[in-house]
Amino acid sequence: MPTRRHHNSRPFPCGRFSRRNFLQIAGAAAGGAALAGCRPLTPAPSPTPASTSPIETPARVAIARSETYDPALVRAQTETLFDSLGGIGDVIRPGDKVVVKVNLVGGANGGFPPPGTTAPESYVTHPAVARAMCELLRDAGAKDITVADSVWAQSDFEAWGYPAMLAGTGAALINLNRTDPYGDYAVVPVGEGWLIYESFRFNRLIEEADVLISVTKMKCHQLLGVTQSMKNLIGLAPYKFYELKAGDGYRTGFHGKESETATRLPRVVMDLNRARPVNLSLIDGIKTVEGSEGPWNGNLRAKSPGILIGGKNPVATDSVAVAAMGFDPAAEYPNPPFLRAENHLNLARALGLGTNLLEEIEILGAALDEVTLEFQPAW
Repeated sequence: MPTRRHHNSRPFPCGRFSRRNFLQIAGAAAGGAALAGCRPLTPAPSPTPASTSPIETPARVAIARSETYDPALVRAQTETLFDSLGGIGDVIRPGDKVVVKVNLVGGANGGFPPPGTTAPESYVTHPAVARAMCELLRDAGAKDITVADSVWAQSDFEAWGYPAMLAGTGAALINLNRTDPYGDYAVVPVGEGWLIYESFRFNRLIEEADVLISVTKMKCHQLLGVTQSMKNLIGLAPYKFYELKAGDGYRTGFHGKESETATRLPRVVMDLNRARPVNLSLIDGIKTVEGSEGPWNGNLRAKSPGILIGGKNPVATDSVAVAAMGFDPAAEYPNPPFLRAENHLNLARALGLGTNLLEEIEILGAALDEVTLEFQPAW
């Protein structure tokens, strides 16, 4: 089992955050008694502002154009994007352990992409975008880089071209549903003011990481409205611990009963993002889909926005991505795209995690009005 290190971490959201010592600090899961504890399925509480460090004001998010997944082009545009934000040296230190959380939802057998496309060109993170991020991390001095998601099988990585694309980056590929390379799971508390879950079980890589980077797809979501870098953290949690009943096959406990999903699921996303905050976001909007997050919810239509969006605050970064899809990131449920659940970006703002108000976000690089491509909300 790898040796665990300890360090002094900076609190979220100012660049870096590690939960490695948080169990001891918070005492929220002493003795393992609160393993993935959750409140009963009752009406969800309203959020109260979190105690966090001051948010960067104004928030800064960058947009870069890339019409194709040519690895050299994607790398160049990703570097340009983060250079416009001052580089990533304030997030990545030499020797850091970094987890790059991609979005490989559904597994390689989850359904068929739109005709003429592949899954990475439509509804999962393209490996060329993951590669570009890994190359920047390596150049910044990161020691251990892991690309991870809770996939159905390790073969999903291969089916979608990840081993070949990541060759030479030094990145490992890890299935977060499993304990590898450790022997057990970590229990990571949300901290004071948790909404639904007091703590989560994660692969210990998540607890050990100095930096968590969310590299996800820009698309709509049938229940939550949109799925960008904050919602991507749903995939940190091994599904077997979050089923309402054994054998459900997915995180039905996160959804709760049908009558509860509209309030419960957005709050679960908030708990996940406070248990393991995102330090850096990169959103793959080069090619994507509209209609849903994947083919299991109906027919998808291919979309080609031709953009990458990045930032150091996930609330602001996701909000710019939502705006680039033609939606108001501060819209109230049940307005599009938040037709079936409360707007988790509004909850994030209420909790003090960042802003989703466009007038409070400085957008660098390509102009938002020039890259906006209207999407249909998930039906």
